[in-house]
Amino acid sequence: MKMSIHSRRISRRTMLAGATALGLTGTLAACGGSDDDSGKAGGPVKLTYWSWAPNMDKVAAIWNKKNPDITVTVSKQASGGEIVSKLITAKKAGSAPDLIQVEYQSLPTLVSNDVLADISTYVGDAKSDFSDGLWKMVTLGTDALYALPQDSAPLMFYYREDLFKKHGLSVPKTWTEFAEVARAARKAVPDAYLTTFSANDPGLFAGLSQQAGGAWWTVDGGGKWTVGIDDAGTRKVADFWGGLVQEGVIDNQPMYTPAWNNALNKGTHLAWVSAVWAPGVLVSSAPDTKGKWRMAPLPQWKSGENVTGSWGGSSTGVSTDSKHAEAAAKFARWINTDPEALAALVKYPAVYPAATKGQSGDILKTPEFFSNQADFYTTAAAIAATTAPSAWGPNVQIAYTAFQDGFGKATKARKEAQFDSALDAVQSKTFQDMKKQGFEVTEA
Repeated sequence: MKMSIHSRRISRRTMLAGATALGLTGTLAACGGSDDDSGKAGGPVKLTYWSWAPNMDKVAAIWNKKNPDITVTVSKQASGGEIVSKLITAKKAGSAPDLIQVEYQSLPTLVSNDVLADISTYVGDAKSDFSDGLWKMVTLGTDALYALPQDSAPLMFYYREDLFKKHGLSVPKTWTEFAEVARAARKAVPDAYLTTFSANDPGLFAGLSQQAGGAWWTVDGGGKWTVGIDDAGTRKVADFWGGLVQEGVIDNQPMYTPAWNNALNKGTHLAWVSAVWAPGVLVSSAPDTKGKWRMAPLPQWKSGENVTGSWGGSSTGVSTDSKHAEAAAKFARWINTDPEALAALVKYPAVYPAATKGQSGDILKTPEFFSNQADFYTTAAAIAATTAPSAWGPNVQIAYTAFQDGFGKATKARKEAQFDSALDAVQSKTFQDMKKQGFEVTEA
């Protein structure tokens, strides 16, 4: 018998717990939802799609022109925790939209709050269109299917090709080599660093832990959760970066600040561990460095390994409130697997498609900022295929907030020991929060 965290036995408890954790109290507004009269008497089906991606309405317009019997209206939303809160509120009011753009880390929260429907009956055979790692992100390790992958964000290593050549630095293939290059860069250019450790970005740390084999949350067939944020893989990552920060060969400043932009633009940061979407950031953050960067696979923990983590990405789900789940799932398949739709996703929202056939070929053109690397997307596709599955839970935001607090203090102090204690704190706060909410939970 199929068991999942969407089963009736635990969904009622977790619905209430999730709503409490997100502060969803008071009057519930009726927002979103499909037209109650659509599809009656053979009429056209009208679907609503909540998405934060820019120009998604232009992609939907292509579908609508070809499918007048199933029309999709895009409603622009905020991303992150705001859309999650709004969706749970809408679900409580019985008016969640038909289709939802969902970040991978938000899937367990929405499933445990009964927002997302199991669409495996309609589009379960789409599995072959995606890598195994991405498919596991939307099944949550069960027989159910809660969304179809839309875009992926595999981690990669970006470096200033000109400065690496100038200072005789080698592109690191392992994290041990990465540390050696960091020391060599600091010695060659005393006013510069290889890169920085940013305590403001838990998503990057989560992706690095994912690569190292970390499994922060797991759930068994009976609905019992295990929190293992301080597992061996994650502790290895924390010790590694904490050691480099304490040694003084890695900067300790946050990313996405004017100072960070300046460091990238001036070349006082010679590299950046980031995701496939990095070129778009560099355009505005380091405009003077166009044509000077290259991308390579993420360093590995063991020589010969070939695995990466992810930082970001989203999927397309169907809500349990939709009166036209099959039609909604049909659109979800189209937008995430059809060649014309994939090309439109690249052209309009500028996303990197999750479907393997959308990650290379004529659909993608080398980013102008990487004009010196014609094989950018060929390399990116090979890296994306090695993405390890993530392990998200129903209170990601609690863990992220605890990370920013604890690692922020540790990074500022430049003490490796504080990186360890900060990880302990993230584990403890995440576990205690789930316990408080009423989840059946244990620690790894």
